[in-house]
Amino acid sequence: MIKIEALTVQFGGIKALDALDAEFAAPICGLIGPNGAGKTTLLNVLSGFLTPIKGTILLDDIALLGLSARRRVGIGLRRTFQQELAVEELTAQENIQAIADHVSPDRASARREVEAALDFVGLNERRNALGRELNLFERRMVEIAKTLIGRPRVILMDEPGAGLNEAETDRLRRLLANIPSAFDTQLVLIDHDADLIAAVCVETVVLDFGKRLAIGPTRAVLDDPIVRDAYLGRE
Repeated sequence: MIKIEALTVQFGGIKALDALDAEFAAPICGLIGPNGAGKTTLLNVLSGFLTPIKGTILLDDIALLGLSARRRVGIGLRRTFQQELAVEELTAQENIQAIADHVSPDRASARREVEAALDFVGLNERRNALGRELNLFERRMVEIAKTLIGRPRVILMDEPGAGLNEAETDRLRRLLANIPSAFDTQLVLIDHDADLIAAVCVETVVLDFGKRLAIGPTRAVLDDPIVRDAYLGRE
């Protein structure tokens, strides 16, 4: 579980996060809001890439603020980004292996984890394809596979469904839904696809101008008129 209290991030005169209080306790939690609401800023703070001016963050019982990004990886925090970071000159397997070499305790464990991750995301037949030969969906699967190495406590995902077609989004939806039970891992998911959020997220937090607009069971949050006005728009 992630518990956030009074979290504030300021860029000049703009508060990207404004005394934010929130909890992410469900196996899969959504994080939504209009552009500029502070969603990626929050993931950057959780990951250790941004330092807030005040506030606290607990991952289970561990205080995150003050820990380096590397240390946060060591205690089980993982992250995907809006752009895929697969190395073009390495194969899909080698991209995943590079992470395993850093976080797995020994070579045998690393091999097992890489095999499990490849199998889970459906890349066994493409394991020897170079990064530059992979399509967008396959590159996205490489990024997700990398986050599964080391059985993390929490995976933060920033728009994993961006740019995918309907069939690919359906495959992504099924994969995300299975991660908590398969890897004993919590997901915090940013995405602009409300259908994806509704399908996989048990609870959802809505941000607007750096403040918490709503929090609760996903369907109730998405049906809230205030949220629909701010984020989804009225039909």
